[in-house]
This record gives sequence, C-alpha cells and structure tokens, in this order.
Amino acid sequence: MEEMKKESRIVHVGISELKIARTPQLIRTTGLGSCVAVIIFDKDSKMAGLAHVMLPDSSLARAGKINTAKFADTAIKELVLQLTSKGANLQRLKAKIAGGAQMFQPSGQEDFLKIGQKNIDAVKKHLSYYQIPIVAEDVGGMSGRSVEFDPETTVLTIRTVKQGIKFL
Repeated sequence: MEEMKKESRIVHVGISELKIARTPQLIRTTGLGSCVAVIIFDKDSKMAGLAHVMLPDSSLARAGKINTAKFADTAIKELVLQLTSKGANLQRLKAKIAGGAQMFQPSGQEDFLKIGQKNIDAVKKHLSYYQIPIVAEDVGGMSGRSVEFDPETTVLTIRTVKQGIKFL
C-alpha cells in the first residue's frame, strides 16, 4: 500500500523531456547513459525541475521546431523559466546533476563518442550562466544511472548499474 502511494506521487521524466514537481511529489528519470539529469530546485518553495538532457547544444538540431528539453542550453533556460514562473526564486536556485557516462569505449580519437563529457561540460556552462551553483554531482564513469529527487528533503537518490544506490 505504501509503495503504491509513493508511485502515484512520482513525476516521470522521459529522455529529452523536462517536468516540474512540488512537494509531496518526487521526480524521477531512468536510463541515463551519456545523457545528464539536471535537477534545479528551490528548497524554500519545495519545487524542483528535472531535465533529461540528451545533447549539449541546440545548434546540433535539424531545421524546424526543436525539442527544448533535448539540449543542455535550451533545457536549462526552460527549467529556469518554468520554475520562476511558478514561484521559485532565481537567487535561491541550486542544482544537482547526474549522468554523462562514457557508454562506448573509443578505439582511437573518436571525439564524437565522448558525448557524455560534452553533455556534462555544457550543463555546467549553462548553469553557470544563470549563476546556479551545483551543490552535488555524480557524473562520468562507464555505467548508466537512474535518479529520483525529493523537493521536500532535496535528496537525490542515484541508482547506478552494478554500483548500488547513492544519496546526494
């Protein structure tokens, strides 16, 4: 019964999506390989946004309408806009990030395979632009992750393949 109650208050975020959650909700994304989960939160308003960022920069998009949640530059901007329009204070925003694994072992100088690190770098750059401090991170490595964030406690739970659970 308790597990069913918890499941009903979870906001699920898919690949290249972003959503906002408020206490008592939890916000979760799974399947982070080279993707980066960006969680921006305001502890006082008990609100958080999560973006499942797939690529570093929207300049990589094909012509036409782009999915803002897919790219680090546009996803962070959109999270900040949504959070502040719903009552979060820009000066109180903080971030936690996870993901950006190196999922493929490059055999030579295949720079394009280092997308995980490029995503991490882009996320950090754009959070810095908004002066949002990263208060915790679990990035890089060679393993996929799933994350869940609680806006009430600001605890980020990270499940890493073959490495167990961490709390940040």
